[in-house]
Amino acid sequence: MYKCSKTFKSEIFLVEKEGILMEKKKTTGIVYECVRCGAKVPLEELELRGGEIKCIVCGYRILKKIRPPVVKRVPAR
Repeated sequence: MYKCSKTFKSEIFLVEKEGILMEKKKTTGIVYECVRCGAKVPLEELELRGGEIKCIVCGYRILKKIRPPVVKRVPAR
């Protein structure tokens, strides 16, 4: 089984963890999650790689769309 600790996103931030500088990225827009390894793949990254629906870490072809954390409220009539 594959395990991924990377998250692919649009904006890059440098974060220091245990004395080591690491990249942390932030995204806007649609993000997909690989069913096999759990890697987060933004739509922009898929488009840059030719539009192929495939995990950029493990190559698995099943991705699920992550719902935004915002709850949409609709008034009842």
